[in-house]
Amino acid sequence: MIEIDSGLREVVCLGVVRADGVAVAREAPDVWAEIERLAASLRTRYTGKAPGEIPELQPARELYRRTGEDPTKLRPSSEALLRRVLGGRALSRINSLVDTCNLCSLEFLLPIGLYDADRIEGPVTARLGVEGQGYDSLGKGFYSVTDRLALFDARGPFGSPTNDSRRTAIDETTRRCVMIIFGPGSYSAARLRAHVQAADARLRAFAQTTRVETAVLGGR
Repeated sequence: MIEIDSGLREVVCLGVVRADGVAVAREAPDVWAEIERLAASLRTRYTGKAPGEIPELQPARELYRRTGEDPTKLRPSSEALLRRVLGGRALSRINSLVDTCNLCSLEFLLPIGLYDADRIEGPVTARLGVEGQGYDSLGKGFYSVTDRLALFDARGPFGSPTNDSRRTAIDETTRRCVMIIFGPGSYSAARLRAHVQAADARLRAFAQTTRVETAVLGGR
């Protein structure tokens, strides 16, 4: 069960994709080929433009501003991916599931968190963190969520629109995952639903999942 804190329900919307029976492979040539195809298209469309000039990046930036974060100082994960692509740098190749998530984030240009569902304890709430809260993040050391939007379970924070925790990270033993797409409360619910459906299709194609459940929380 996932919910948005009552004080953020006009500020945040979430697209949720839960998949069971996933198969995670170290090598993912089909996913990498799709990423390269999309990267070439994005370079054609956006090379030479500053992030502030790219309309599709603005919803993620709005989410950060409305939750008290400056997106020019702490970048949404989707913007960080796009900047890497536009700079001609290859994305890191992690595994088939993580790379599929990165593909979706580049397609939607929204931040997406990806978590091993068996490493999440109890219900999940999206809310702002309080003083001293944080987690051991993937590649960034301790990530403070003080006054920042984050996802919390019974053990504390484990993910955000910026990065995810080691505790709930995807690896080759993962069999159940949860993908969470972050958007501002003003985002179109219909558009978010289309993203969720596209992510569902990607997981079925690249992770061999046996069962997928989806939901859209909030949006206009």
